Amino acid sequence: MSPQASTDALVNDAASSEYLVFSLGDEEYAVDILKVQEIRGYENVTRIANVPEFIKGVTNLRGVIVPIIDLRLKFHLDKVEYGGQTVVIVVNVDDRIVGIVVDGVSDVMSLAPDQIKPAPEFGVTLSSDYLSGIGSLEDRMLVLVDIEKLLTHEEMQLVERTAESA
Repeated sequence: MSPQASTDALVNDAASSEYLVFSLGDEEYAVDILKVQEIRGYENVTRIANVPEFIKGVTNLRGVIVPIIDLRLKFHLDKVEYGGQTVVIVVNVDDRIVGIVVDGVSDVMSLAPDQIKPAPEFGVTLSSDYLSGIGSLEDRMLVLVDIEKLLTHEEMQLVERTAESA
């Protein structure tokens, strides 16, 4: 490899972003790996009254009360029973630790800017407000979720109150 070719490869690697790929049903989604704190198996949570259905409750993670959000319900997908593959991705949203329940995690992928297209309007079912785009890699299409926009300001305040009341 020529020095220029290896420099180009480094530049391309530097421009790429890494995403944690997870599934909800038959669809693959991804979040910026830099927002992910850890991945855990699903454990029962403490339910909280008077919160939207997508907020499953809270759990204690090493002394920190963490609200748990079911992405299937947030995205208005069919409800399913949690199984052995169900995991919680612990993410940092606006300096707040939040767990998101997903069907499973598959891998970490690098996407270059030219592999990411703008998010289309999905209509009523899936709001494009919290999507950062569509990633395409070979024969795979990934819906890129902007974790910072996943919850509205009001929902984030509700998450805060939920954690404080637990």
